Amino acid sequence: MERQTLVRHHLLTIEQILRDHSLWQGLPPDAAAFESTQPFCMDTLQPHEWLQWVLIPRMHALLESNHPLPDAFAVAPYYEMALDATHAVREPLLAALLELDALFETGEA
Repeated sequence: MERQTLVRHHLLTIEQILRDHSLWQGLPPDAAAFESTQPFCMDTLQPHEWLQWVLIPRMHALLESNHPLPDAFAVAPYYEMALDATHAVREPLLAALLELDALFETGEA
């Protein structure tokens, strides 16, 4: 499968997991939340918000504009620490993020 197609598929999978667990939001956070200088906007956004409002749209923008994708990419380690171990979204979301990360580790993305 083509590199961009694989990445797009994984992004859609992550979005669907967030929707299935009622974490997909209809309205974005305040603009000030995106001004954070912390990785993943960890001081202003919940982990699922960063996926919805930062990662997914930025990756789709790269894909749609045919810009090069990042060479190295790893978000799963942050989510392993940030997600509540008892939340039902943890396992499916981590699995999807690990798969996305693996595409970039192997150079397949």
